[in-house]
Amino acid sequence: MSTSKQDTTAREPLPRKIWRATAVGAARALAAPRLQLAAKAGLAAGLAFLIAPLMPGAAAQYPYYAPLGALVAMYENVAGSMRQGLQTLVGLAAGIGLAFLLISFGASPLTVGVVMALGVLLAGLPRLGAGRDWIPTAALLVLLVGGHNPDDFSFGYLLQMGVGVAVGIVVNMLVFPPLHFNAAALSLAELRLALARQLSDMGEAVHEKWPPEHQEWSRRSEELAGSARSVRAAVEKADASREANPRRRFHPRDVNLDYRNVRDLERVTFHIQDMTEVLTDVIWSEDMPFTIPLPYSEPLAEALAAVSEVLRSAEEDDAGRQAELLSAAHAAVDALEVRITSEDVDADAPSAGESILLSLHRILRVARTDGR
Repeated sequence: MSTSKQDTTAREPLPRKIWRATAVGAARALAAPRLQLAAKAGLAAGLAFLIAPLMPGAAAQYPYYAPLGALVAMYENVAGSMRQGLQTLVGLAAGIGLAFLLISFGASPLTVGVVMALGVLLAGLPRLGAGRDWIPTAALLVLLVGGHNPDDFSFGYLLQMGVGVAVGIVVNMLVFPPLHFNAAALSLAELRLALARQLSDMGEAVHEKWPPEHQEWSRRSEELAGSARSVRAAVEKADASREANPRRRFHPRDVNLDYRNVRDLERVTFHIQDMTEVLTDVIWSEDMPFTIPLPYSEPLAEALAAVSEVLRSAEEDDAGRQAELLSAAHAAVDALEVRITSEDVDADAPSAGESILLSLHRILRVARTDGR
C-alpha cells in the first residue's frame, strides 16, 4: 500500500510536484509564528530607521544600517535576540579592527584577499555564533566603502547597527514575546498517541491470519524515532523561549516536567521500536528461528491493546480512569506472562514472546513512574 503510493507520487507530473512543494512552503511561511515574527521585524526596522537620523556626528549619514541591525536581532525568542545581537556586534567590531590593520595599504586585490582570508580565519573562533559571518563582511565594507574616511564610516556603521540591534531586542521583548509551551505540549501528546496507535495496530496484527494484510505498522519504526527527536526539539525550544521573557510570569509551566516526560517517552519509543522489529521479523523473515506460538496470540493481543490504552489515557484528566487502565494493563501483561511460562505450551521453535513481554513490563514501569 505504501509502496504504490510512493510510485504514484514518483509518476506525478513535474508541474504538479512544483505546485505541491510551493504550496507546502507557502503554508509554512504563512504560519502564525512566522507572520508574528515578520510583523515584529517590520516594526523594529521601521522604528530603527526613524531613530537613525538622530544619531550624533557622522553616524547620521548611515541610517540604512539601523534597520539592518534590527533585522539581525530579530529571533524566535528573546534570549536568542539578545545573544544573536551581541554576537553580531562583536563580529562587526572584530571585522572593523581587522580592516584598520590593512587600510593604510589601500584597497587592492592583495589587501582584499588578505582581509577575506584573515576574516574567515577569525570566524572560526569559538563562541562567536552569528557574529562569525560578520567579521569578513565588516572588514570588506570598511576597506572598500569607507573610502578616504574610514573612521567616520566605521563609527557610523557600528553605532547604527548597535541602535538597530537594541531596537530589535526591545521590540521582541515587549511585543508579544513568544512562548512555545503549547507546541511542546501538543508534540508530547501527539507522540503518546502515535505510540499508543502503534501498540494497538500490533495487537490487531496478532489477531489477523498471518501474514497480516495490514503492514503499515511494521514500517513506522524510524518514523517513531523521528517523532521522538522532534518532541525533544520542541521542548528545548519552549525552554529557550522562557529566558528573559516577561510573559513567563503570567504563563507558568513546569518545563522540567516536560523534560522528564520526553525522557520517558524516548524510553517507551525504544521499547516499542524493539517490539516492532521483533514482530516484523517473526512474521516476514524466513530465516528467523523464533516464533509467536498460537496459544500466545490472544493474551499477547490483549496485553498490547491494554498497554496502548494506558498511553492513550495519559492525555486525559481523569486520574481514576488512568489508574483503572494501568491496573488492567498489569493484569493483561501478567496473564501473558502466565501463558508464556505455562507448561502446556509446546512451541516447535523458540518463542519471541519473552522479548515482547519484557518490553511491555518496561513500558508499564515508565507509565507507573510518569510525573504527569
